[in-house]
Amino acid sequence: MSTIEKALAKNKKSKVDNNEATEQQSLNDRVPPDPKKSSCSVEVQSNNSDYESSSLNKELELDLSLLSQKGMVDNSVERRLINEEYRAIKRKILSNAFGPLSKTIERSNVVMVTSSKPGEGKTFTAVNLALSIASEQDKTVLLVDADVLRPNVMKTLGAQNREGLIEYLLGEKKEISDVMLSTNIPKLKLIAAGKSHNLSNELLASEVMSNTVDEFSTRYKDRIVIIDTPPLLGINETSVLANLAGQAIIVCDEGRSKIHDIKNAVAHLNPEMAIGFVVNKSLREDNGPGYYGYYYGSNGS
Repeated sequence: MSTIEKALAKNKKSKVDNNEATEQQSLNDRVPPDPKKSSCSVEVQSNNSDYESSSLNKELELDLSLLSQKGMVDNSVERRLINEEYRAIKRKILSNAFGPLSKTIERSNVVMVTSSKPGEGKTFTAVNLALSIASEQDKTVLLVDADVLRPNVMKTLGAQNREGLIEYLLGEKKEISDVMLSTNIPKLKLIAAGKSHNLSNELLASEVMSNTVDEFSTRYKDRIVIIDTPPLLGINETSVLANLAGQAIIVCDEGRSKIHDIKNAVAHLNPEMAIGFVVNKSLREDNGPGYYGYYYGSNGS
């Protein structure tokens, strides 16, 4: 039985287991890409009707009560099922990021969350994982929306999209702190996707992006970086981002994900990554419709 088939099978048996200074400076002497000099100019439809152009207010007040009502991780409630499930998931991620295995994984504290195709729940997983990690006593979390084609992190959190990653990569914002949002969850910070751009692939593949992720990974030793990326199949941006993260979480919809799609998705990832699978929308015999099971494999294990 393959690793992925084990992942889906193990979901049936899954059981519940039981910061910091403001960013002061960023990358210097960087040269932002010049879209006018690129030979690639395929247009991408821009839908910024919910886009908030000013980032002067770098504080984001999340409605925690509303998020709880929407069925998301609520750190004020001890024993909700979803809280316990994400506790089980994050424990392995934290172990890989900071434990003995971290010495064998480059950028072990940078975790991309993706799926094979759209609609499988990757953003919901990324947001809940960040909310859960933010409850740790000695860890902080930065949630980055890098799904620049279909940004959904801010919407999932009940907020508008804002100036973010794309503006920084274009050089319109000189410091990464200019697009980093603090929240009313003390250990959680956010970077929105920002505006749509027809050269998003080139921007994400730029040296600026690589240096930025390096900075995310190394500046704070207690930080986990969660990057919500586009689906792996049919979108070049995700394969670019896969070279920047040390861990990958592939979200699968039990009712619709096909094994061959998941295998193809895995083939797009760096084989040196630690790769995990979250099985979403599973049917649990004990509880009716459940959220997910979890299996973690690495390097062919």
